[in-house]
Amino acid sequence: MQPLVILRIIGLLLMIFSTTVIPSIGVSLWYNDSETSTFINAFMVILLSGFFIWLPVKNRRRELRIRDGFVVVVLFWFVFGLVGALPLYLSHSLQANFTDALFESISALTTTGATVFTGLDDLPRSILYYRQQLQWLGGMGIIVLAVAVLPMLGIGGMQLYRAETPGPIKDNKLTPRITETAKALWYIYLGLTISCAAAYWFAGMTPFDAIGHSFSTVAIGGFSTHDASIGYFNNQLIEVIASFFMLLAGVNFALHFSALRLQSLKPYLFDVEFRLYLALLGVASMISVLYLHFTSTFETWDNALHHGIFQTISIGTTAGFTTSDYYNWPGFLPVMLLFLSFVGGCAGSTGGGMKVIRFILLFKQGVREIFRLIHPNAQIPVKIGGKVMPENVSNAIGGFFALYVASFSIMMLLLMASGLDQVTAFSALAACLNNLGPGLGDVGANYEGINDFSKWVLCFAMLLGRLEIFTLLVILTPSFWRR
Repeated sequence: MQPLVILRIIGLLLMIFSTTVIPSIGVSLWYNDSETSTFINAFMVILLSGFFIWLPVKNRRRELRIRDGFVVVVLFWFVFGLVGALPLYLSHSLQANFTDALFESISALTTTGATVFTGLDDLPRSILYYRQQLQWLGGMGIIVLAVAVLPMLGIGGMQLYRAETPGPIKDNKLTPRITETAKALWYIYLGLTISCAAAYWFAGMTPFDAIGHSFSTVAIGGFSTHDASIGYFNNQLIEVIASFFMLLAGVNFALHFSALRLQSLKPYLFDVEFRLYLALLGVASMISVLYLHFTSTFETWDNALHHGIFQTISIGTTAGFTTSDYYNWPGFLPVMLLFLSFVGGCAGSTGGGMKVIRFILLFKQGVREIFRLIHPNAQIPVKIGGKVMPENVSNAIGGFFALYVASFSIMMLLLMASGLDQVTAFSALAACLNNLGPGLGDVGANYEGINDFSKWVLCFAMLLGRLEIFTLLVILTPSFWRR
């Protein structure tokens, strides 16, 4: 462990992060709202904090080790959740307590989209912009952006990249150099964002709403500049655009890179995870539309069609946008959609959940164990797309699922002990651990009414889900800290 090297990195990244407050200052000045001093003060506090952390250790230049990478990533998300809350806590308009400001910040950075704020339509534009931008920065993982600039700071980035992207990602390095990999990811991410904003603008959104919603759409975050979310616009073209870009953002970005490089759709067509991802969303959409129609939830087939498809894609990709109060839909639909968020997007995407590839592997492992009962001595490999998966990958998937279930169980008991009912506790935890946002029961609309202890538990759940369990839990084990 190299604590001084770690401090130097955190100090540098804090100073870099402080620059992300500058656009909000510009928005505040442009719209002449009351939050200019709020963002200036926050900018100075974050910048100076980073500077004074970095100054004493500025000459500590060493290559990061694997354990250092895990510590930096975890510290990064905790620290940036904390400093990201500063403008929200200092805001004259929000009058938020520390817990609510921190909850909103972590929800944004982890692209969860669970909010404790109401009356969004009346908030200053600079605050609304800041929330949307936080989600955009968290979408691909701020660490990936940091990796792109780490060589300029004299720091190797591979350990950070591995710690930030755990799990069975099929193409850990798209290009020979890790810096080029990070840049490739961000070029794709930026291209999708610009395209999404332009499409929203063309469909009728104001430039401010188009930019803000493109940030949260491509990040699969779900924050909106309006209380009614996407439903505020009452525009089917906007819903189609949102659905299209949510689908794209839920796909492994390595596939986007490969398709662009080859100028072909073959990488999508031959990818097992992508095909199942579309199949799950397609089947769930069909069930939702038919159930909404035959229960007469909406008066016309057209309304049942577009609400059913949009809400399924939004919940299934863990974006969390709403056009209707889906948590009040009849029968099993709200629970089915919530369960769909457990699968989430593809590995290497901005989506949350456990990821489609893990469910494929879990299913194949289950089938293999059934065959082993019949043929105990048979050697039955687990294959994905014709390739045999190493045994250590299969073991890691089993370990991930076990830790996921154990973590979920413990945190749900804590939420219920704090006074939440079973439906609210289960759905709030599922929505936060899967980085979804809207839940059921008392958290269907927002999280404003739950107690502070529950919000802290859910903050931990959001970080645990964003870092995909292992990255956070590994530093809590005693063996991690032994020499």
